[in-house]
Amino acid sequence: MAVKSSTKKRLIELGIAEDHAIALATDANLDAIRRMTREEIAKRTDLVDDQTELDRVMAIIEEQSKSRRRSSSSSVTLTRAAALLEDIPEGNDRFNVLNHILVPHHELVEVDQEISELSPWDMIRKDQEGNDRLAKELLPKILITDPAVQAIKETTELETDDLPAGWLANRVLKIVRHSPSAGSSVAYRLIVESA
Repeated sequence: MAVKSSTKKRLIELGIAEDHAIALATDANLDAIRRMTREEIAKRTDLVDDQTELDRVMAIIEEQSKSRRRSSSSSVTLTRAAALLEDIPEGNDRFNVLNHILVPHHELVEVDQEISELSPWDMIRKDQEGNDRLAKELLPKILITDPAVQAIKETTELETDDLPAGWLANRVLKIVRHSPSAGSSVAYRLIVESA
C-alpha cells in the first residue's frame, strides 16, 4: 500500500484527522477521494459506527468538490460577462500614420490623372496591339499592407460606398517629402499586393 503524502497532507490541512487522512490517501489521490461514495469512505476510515465524524469528513470532501467546481464555472461566467460588455473598444480609433510629422505626405493619384502626373518621365509604352499604355510597372513598388497605404484605403472606403474589390491594387501613390533645407521632393509608387 502506498500513501500519497501530498494527498494526506492536504486532507489534514482541510481538517480531517490524521489517521482518517492516511486511510483515505492510501492508493488514492484527491480526485479519486472526491468520487468515492459515502459507504466507501466509511469503510476506508472505519467510521461506520461514528455518524457525526463521518458527516464531518463527508462535508469537508463535498466542500472541496464544490469549491473546485465553482472556480471553473466562475471563470466561464467571467469570460461570458466580459464578452457582453458594450464598452469594449472595437478598433475604430486606430493610429493614423499619416498624421505623424516625420511621415511624408501620401496621396492617391486619380486614375484619369495618372498619365498627366507621370508624363515628365516618358512612361508611355506601346502594348501588343500597338495602343499607348502607361508603364506603371516601372515605378518603385509599395505594398498594400504598408501602414500609410492602409490609412489611405480606410479613409477612402469611409468616404466612398461602392468601391469594387481590389480597387487599390495597381494604383499610383504620390509621396511628397518636405525638407527645410532641400525644399520638396515628389516620388511615385505603384501599390502592389505582394512583393
